[in-house]
Amino acid sequence: MDFSNKIVWITGASSGIGKALAIELSQQNAKLILSSRDLNGLELVKNECKTPKNVKIIPLDLEDSNKFSEKVETAIAAFGSIDILVNNGGISQRSLVKDTDILVDKRIMDINFLGTVALTKALLPHFIQQKKGHFVVTTSIVGKIGTPLRSSYAASKHALHGFFDSLRAEHFQDNISVTLVCPGFVNTNVSKNALTGNGTPQKKMDVATKNGMQPERFAKLMSKAIKNKKEEVYIGGFKEKLGVFVKRFFPKVLSIMIRKLAVT
Repeated sequence: MDFSNKIVWITGASSGIGKALAIELSQQNAKLILSSRDLNGLELVKNECKTPKNVKIIPLDLEDSNKFSEKVETAIAAFGSIDILVNNGGISQRSLVKDTDILVDKRIMDINFLGTVALTKALLPHFIQQKKGHFVVTTSIVGKIGTPLRSSYAASKHALHGFFDSLRAEHFQDNISVTLVCPGFVNTNVSKNALTGNGTPQKKMDVATKNGMQPERFAKLMSKAIKNKKEEVYIGGFKEKLGVFVKRFFPKVLSIMIRKLAVT
């Protein structure tokens, strides 16, 4: 698949992975629809793209699913159709289970899982009608391995795998593809924006996140996975990818390793 003139809708596009992917795909001559809650951030990303006139902005809040039908109509009207939806928007967490208010658990699930599912369902009839489409979902290595301080975040990402694996099976005959992209540590503001137990942002960057892969490098690898229509791909450092392997074949060993991770 060539991205030239492909119409790609990216959520969470104002920063981090979404921003880097938008700029990368613009270099590959894609037509872009960029969404997030941060309108100013989206405008800045648009201006960094290769051809700003081929970039449309649609503000979107994943917690406000009542407006998704309207947003989908606007997105389709922007260029006449949509080829790829990159479900990239979301929020992380940094708190112990015992210290996390249930309302924080609910908010994380509402944004990461239900918001993504609702937008997907709103766009799905368009893909079915045109007999083609591609859902790309940014999950996480934590969507395969639950680790300390990320209980609800891990749960929301695990849930995405279950939902989109089912969708892929149900709509194979409609020529609809699903690519699950599982990042390891990427140097973005995800840890700064992560919710603590009382729902306030952590406002500091984790050491592992700071030392993670640069988003520009990640975007190149992600675009390659999308182009090749990979069903599931792990993009990160050696340790993160090793963890997925150990989880699959030696789960008890990984369980012991996970217990030793710092939780403060």
